[in-house]
Amino acid sequence: MQQKNAPQKTDLRQLTQQFNAGETSPVETCAAVFDRIEQRNPAINAFSHLCIEDAMSSARASEARWKTGKPLSPIDGVPCTVKDIVLSKDWPTTFGSAVLGQDSPAKDDSPIVARLKEAGAVIVGLTTTPELGWKAVTDSKKFGITRNPWDTTKTPGGSSGGAAAAAAADLGVLHVGTDGGGSIRIPASFCGIVGHKPSFGRVPAYPISPFGTVAHVGPMARTVYDTAAMLSIISSPDNRDWHALKPDGIRYEDHLATSLKGKKFGYSLDLGHIKVDPQIADAFLNAIKVFEALGADVTEVASPVDPCQSIFHDHWFAGAGYRIRHLSDSQKAQLDPGLVEIATQGQQISLHQYIEAGQLRAEMGAKMIAFHENYDYLLTPTTPIPAFDAGLEFPAQSSDTRWTDWAGFNYPFNLTQQPACSVPCGLTDQGLPVGLQIVGPKYADLAVLQAAYAFEQAHDGDFSVAP
Repeated sequence: MQQKNAPQKTDLRQLTQQFNAGETSPVETCAAVFDRIEQRNPAINAFSHLCIEDAMSSARASEARWKTGKPLSPIDGVPCTVKDIVLSKDWPTTFGSAVLGQDSPAKDDSPIVARLKEAGAVIVGLTTTPELGWKAVTDSKKFGITRNPWDTTKTPGGSSGGAAAAAAADLGVLHVGTDGGGSIRIPASFCGIVGHKPSFGRVPAYPISPFGTVAHVGPMARTVYDTAAMLSIISSPDNRDWHALKPDGIRYEDHLATSLKGKKFGYSLDLGHIKVDPQIADAFLNAIKVFEALGADVTEVASPVDPCQSIFHDHWFAGAGYRIRHLSDSQKAQLDPGLVEIATQGQQISLHQYIEAGQLRAEMGAKMIAFHENYDYLLTPTTPIPAFDAGLEFPAQSSDTRWTDWAGFNYPFNLTQQPACSVPCGLTDQGLPVGLQIVGPKYADLAVLQAAYAFEQAHDGDFSVAP
């Protein structure tokens, strides 16, 4: 039952203008999203739970507010999704698992969900994740394989793969992701959308992730503007997160348009050690030319970070080991075998080894602070490879043994806690999206979004919705 007035492929600004003018309504828009979910989701499997009744009720309340000219925020009535690893009151939070999920619906909203609801957003469903968000692709024993809307034989990436697939297929406008080692940026790259990993603490989180201070929460959308507008809402304070930054009071979407003339960009194609697919390299180097045309001072640089996979493993694997420490052997047998493998390794990490990893991490952060004394931004590919076959942790013909073998552009900046945004920059010959990663100094989220916006406006690609 397609609503004839409901907008298709519409960004946030167009949508709220139409709400304000009465050209369409939150109810019509919500119904249209569920129509598209019915049509497209069977092929991509982006949702673990649909919130149809609650969403329609929220849409009706929003419609009443728009009719009286009193919307709660710029995203009032806008369809959103939440990753099924973030607590949402009265809905099941499964963490992509038959074992690790909650026995009953959450009694409270996490900070990010609370802020969205307070702003009047309409949450249409929970999106899929691998168990505990442990890997950079999206499949689980409980929900099966999530697929890429650009090519359903390919993975959308992960662990926020359901969110990225939903965004790319136009199954909602704003999408909640989490990123502990690339889990926002990797699926954003594979699915041709925008994904922003904020500075750590910019978006409050509760409860704290078992993966600790490498785990970020952030926005995903089809455009930089929409991503920025979502960040403005979800970065509001919440006293349950003692890591949370003092609010900066910025409405990011109002300050995106700025000149990059004279801004200093350092770029690295490979961070000194990463093998990059030739088509990714071509798209990335063409993206560099866009920044040059915008008047930026762009220079190839030696990698400011050393290879750090072992440092990341000591943080990530230890968190996984902690999370499943109380499970019985029969419960562990129900988990993804890869999760059990890294958790077992994590349980063998000594206290001294863990502390040493923290010290090495601090040295990495200091090196990046020094780098940004000379450069406003670091540019890299988001991933060294395009999306590969769905259902695999790494490409079938590669020598990789773990997802971290191919995610080397991502987890360094979880360790350093810097803002990093992936924005589409091209397509491969097979029609698969390629992402550009823009990294800024810690806390410089606005600057990163400004660079992403300038690039998006100047680049001639159209990635608004997957075909």
